Amino acid sequence: MFFRWLKQYMPRSLYGRAALILILPVVSLQLVVSVAFIQRHLEDVTSQMSSTLVRELDVIIAEAATADTPQEALELMRPFLSAFQMDVQFVAPDAVPERDYIRWYDYSARVVRQTVRDSMPDLLAATFPDNRSIQLYFRSEFGPARISFSRRSVTAAAPHQLIVTMVFFGALMTIIAFVYMRNQLRPITRLANAAQAFGRGRTVPYTPTGAIEVRAAGGAFLDMRSRIERQIEQRTLMLSGVSHDLRTPLTRLKLGLSMIDEDEAEPLLRDVDEMQRLLDAFLDFSRGVAEGEPEATDPHDLVRRIVEDAQRAGTPVQLGEMAGEGVVMLRPMAIRRALENLIGNAVRYGSRAEVSVVLLEKSLRIRVEDDGPGIPADQRAESIRPFSRLDPSRNQNRGSGVGLGLAIVTDVARAHGGALRLGTSETLGGLCADIVIAR
Repeated sequence: MFFRWLKQYMPRSLYGRAALILILPVVSLQLVVSVAFIQRHLEDVTSQMSSTLVRELDVIIAEAATADTPQEALELMRPFLSAFQMDVQFVAPDAVPERDYIRWYDYSARVVRQTVRDSMPDLLAATFPDNRSIQLYFRSEFGPARISFSRRSVTAAAPHQLIVTMVFFGALMTIIAFVYMRNQLRPITRLANAAQAFGRGRTVPYTPTGAIEVRAAGGAFLDMRSRIERQIEQRTLMLSGVSHDLRTPLTRLKLGLSMIDEDEAEPLLRDVDEMQRLLDAFLDFSRGVAEGEPEATDPHDLVRRIVEDAQRAGTPVQLGEMAGEGVVMLRPMAIRRALENLIGNAVRYGSRAEVSVVLLEKSLRIRVEDDGPGIPADQRAESIRPFSRLDPSRNQNRGSGVGLGLAIVTDVARAHGGALRLGTSETLGGLCADIVIAR
């Protein structure tokens, strides 16, 4: 349960996760070593040196206690001050700081102050103005006395040297590891980009590089891409060849039927026309998205031209919402074929159609709505399969087609890295068909 909660805060990209795996152990190790060094080494050394300082201060204060005047006290302390490398001055009461002065990051100063304060109750204040000197203020019978001495007598010469060195080299090694890791992840990123582009109908140049495992994955991707391209080409050639070959006998049938009586030839001509429409649908399905290469296209302009062409042909279709702006990598001919199929279905099973385009930051949505009977929710998955005709649920007054219209649209959407989504129109009440393409 804890890991499930933590997972939503973890990086999602491979680079972010690799960086976390790299940084977390380094930071943890530095924290552990820093704490161990401060608590077990720096604190112990500082405590021992502070205890020595307390004994020296006891000697000085004991000598000053035997004097009758401040000058005599200074004369008695002078030999010890020279030996202990200290300086003593009697100051006015208002010269004593109201509180101790210690910088927030100065850990060793806190240890010194606490050791002296625990052993010498006459301590008034302790200041650590810099890294070189210490000033202690004591209560005496001649007034406040300030004792100054070098900080090196109570702390190590470079107490933070190990920590600074460790942090510096830890950061340096992390930067070097980042550069190396970035070079190792670049081939994986290139492979992911090539696979994503192929999923959206684009073939980009790709050569396997990097580690052995990444090269193996890249080679497998290239083999898979080649097989898929060969299968698409074979399907296109097969269906195109069959459709073209059947046009010749159909033409002969039309010529033969034109020679006989019209009443007898009429039902046969209807059959020939139906076969002609079937062949045209086969050709559209076989071409799929093979026509043209992806190019930067303004979807609003493309859809507007498609709707205007349909309106000139007498199709009852109109433009709806046109939101967003920008260009998207599209195959204009394939998108035109898909939209024409959706518009044709809309006006075949309804009385009018409406086309809208919404361009978002990460996706493009082209929607076609009609006022027909729609498709039941439990039959929508079946309706996008090739040669599937849902006759009971659709209007048959204007023909039923051959069952390839939505299959062609689905192929076009998938080739662009998107999908066809079917639903119910909230404005017209019929079928709502959305072509959603990732940008």
